[in-house]
Amino acid sequence: MKRAAAKHLIERYFRQLTEGCGNGACTNEFCASCLGFQPMDNNAAAVRALELYKINAKLCDPHPSKKGISAAFPDNHSAKDTHAALMGDHERKMTDKDDLLPPREDFREVHYLTEDKVYEILSICEGKRDYSPLIRVIGRIFSSADGLVQSFRKDQGQHKPHTKEQRKAHQGKDEDKDEDEKERSTAMDQESEESEASASSRGAAAAESRLGPVEVSVDVEAVRRVYARLLSNETIEAAFLNALVYLTPHVELDLTYLDVYDTNPDYLNIFVIVMENSNLHSPEYLEMAMPLFCKCMSKLPLPALAKLTRLWSQYSIEQIRRMMETFQQLITFTVISNEYDSEHLVNDDDCVVAAAKCLKLVFYANVLGGDLDTDHNEDEEEEPASESSELTLQELLGEERRNKKGPRIDPLEKELGIRTLDCRQPLIPFEEFVNEPLNDVLEMDKDFTFFKVDSESKFSFQTCPFILNACTKSLGLYYDNRISMYSERRITALYSLVQGQQLNPYLRLKVRRDHIIDDALVRLEMIAMENPADLRKQLFVEFEGEQGVDEGGVSKEFFQLVLEEMFNPDIGMFTYDESTKLFWFNPSSLENEAQFTLIGIVLGLAIYNNCILDVHFPMVVYRKLMGKKGTYLDLADSHPVLYQSLKELLEYEGNVEEDMMITFQISQTDLFGDPITYDLKEHGDKIPVTMENRKEFVSLYAEYILNKSVERQFKAFRRGFQMVTNESPLKCLFRPEEVELLICGSRNLDFYALEETTEYDGGYHKDCRIIK
Repeated sequence: MKRAAAKHLIERYFRQLTEGCGNGACTNEFCASCLGFQPMDNNAAAVRALELYKINAKLCDPHPSKKGISAAFPDNHSAKDTHAALMGDHERKMTDKDDLLPPREDFREVHYLTEDKVYEILSICEGKRDYSPLIRVIGRIFSSADGLVQSFRKDQGQHKPHTKEQRKAHQGKDEDKDEDEKERSTAMDQESEESEASASSRGAAAAESRLGPVEVSVDVEAVRRVYARLLSNETIEAAFLNALVYLTPHVELDLTYLDVYDTNPDYLNIFVIVMENSNLHSPEYLEMAMPLFCKCMSKLPLPALAKLTRLWSQYSIEQIRRMMETFQQLITFTVISNEYDSEHLVNDDDCVVAAAKCLKLVFYANVLGGDLDTDHNEDEEEEPASESSELTLQELLGEERRNKKGPRIDPLEKELGIRTLDCRQPLIPFEEFVNEPLNDVLEMDKDFTFFKVDSESKFSFQTCPFILNACTKSLGLYYDNRISMYSERRITALYSLVQGQQLNPYLRLKVRRDHIIDDALVRLEMIAMENPADLRKQLFVEFEGEQGVDEGGVSKEFFQLVLEEMFNPDIGMFTYDESTKLFWFNPSSLENEAQFTLIGIVLGLAIYNNCILDVHFPMVVYRKLMGKKGTYLDLADSHPVLYQSLKELLEYEGNVEEDMMITFQISQTDLFGDPITYDLKEHGDKIPVTMENRKEFVSLYAEYILNKSVERQFKAFRRGFQMVTNESPLKCLFRPEEVELLICGSRNLDFYALEETTEYDGGYHKDCRIIK
């Protein structure tokens, strides 16, 4: 009896704090009807009600003007009388009073939620205009890992309301709800139905057809409908936030010490359900709940992370973007709210690190859901194995082990069986995953050390390269190159001590201007054959008969002169397209492979020595350098006229065989203008192109133009490029378009920015005639 009376009294305090007594002239500072009272949410009111009960605070008498006051304040006893009842003085009297109260449903028997159960409780609450039972249920279930794992299961046989009529039946209509609210509700229902009908976007459909549906036991669509219904109510919305705050510490302990996912794969349901909350990006969540929740998610085992990624890859673009923006906002919010320096690194901020790891899942979901091409990979050339059993000086010093380590493969990438390079067109542009505030505070020299040396104990953002811009990544590559140069100098110095002969710690090239190709080719070819590691020494160029110290300018001039000579149309190594202003490998070139190898070495040296070159290749060249073969889509950039013709062939609706009269034999002109024929298939001249085989024809045509016809030239070119870059993190950090930026710089020049940042000296100023 005492417990029931206490509960009843606390509820009266709660209603007084949230609804008031209805008396406009009330002077009780603990009543919502008082003029100076500060409104509070339900959670704060619940805590305050308990405090008021403990101090036996004043309770207002119900005012006759308050509608429904008999339910809120069923008796007129003072707080003193009621408190006396708790002490046993009027138990019978209070019991009689309690018997007059309508029964209050607390749904304690509900241990998990279904869509129908939520709507049932919501309907009761709307009828009584009291959402506290639903709030208590949400708080109990959403703060319990076991309760959340069992909730919204597909196997619970719940009915899914898909129509407006069914949803209205579950929403519980208030009799005094005005017509405007009804119209808005109807419009929202219609909009929701339309969005659900279009949710199977190209990305979701492509991912599902490629991977097959990812099986999880939670009914995601039901969760979305429940959130859509409940989050519109601010009173209920706060319950989700508080529940998540209580949930995350327990989940973190489960994942850290109990390996719960291994024993119960349905534990993943917690993260699926929570991430469907569309309010996770709000400041309250970002400050209170999301940091620890991200930390929990990052502790999931690799198979769980991969499964979550595959599931999200089948979501619509809008849903993936919402999750991306949530993690991005958490990173930005945390970065701008703190101060970082060389002593307090952003790498040590657990919140930013955990959010970056979670963002990686969304990034790979974005890749998986996009336009993937996991085939068409260039064949990797195997390096000949060393037959010597003697340890080299590099191996004794540990340098060989460091170099042979090569670019690392991301574990999640390996688990998913894809690479970023495989994605031609992601659902969301890659650029949107870059976080500029993070790039601004990142100490790249320290991050590079963590990446190369302390990767087990320290987090490096280079393991999440998608979040870094090209400038930041190029700085990381610069540090890698400089350390490699220092390492080669160190090895050279030790060799000099051991062998007693003077070796050059730099890559020195002495060339004649009028024989620059021959001199460079002979010297670099000898180095490549004798010791390719010398190519990773710091470059110093000297023109014969000219005085000067190479501080970068001489090397830059050397690169430019070599390229001008190599790309000269008269030599015939490359063809030039006037319409695109781009160069392509000449299939009929008479030059030997060494010349193409030299071009590859020059491009690699330019990256290695931080020089920008005036090179104009189509993007497919950089894709091929990174390991992908050219396909039909690449023709749009490299051979636009041919691409348009093949596209019209694929889209032609008439009789292809009779109208176009094409066979699987194609013709080209060689260096001297003579026609050359090539059969795409055996006896191709006798196989007509039809409506049924035209896709095969287009595919074989592109394969010949971009790969087979230039195989000899490109392999030599790539070999030279990899001699310099193969041991750098280039492949794991950069996408093909970023490699082009490294070599050529940006094609979009902002001269206004140049003008704004220019400093004048020697009597000049921006209004001088010469400057203008």
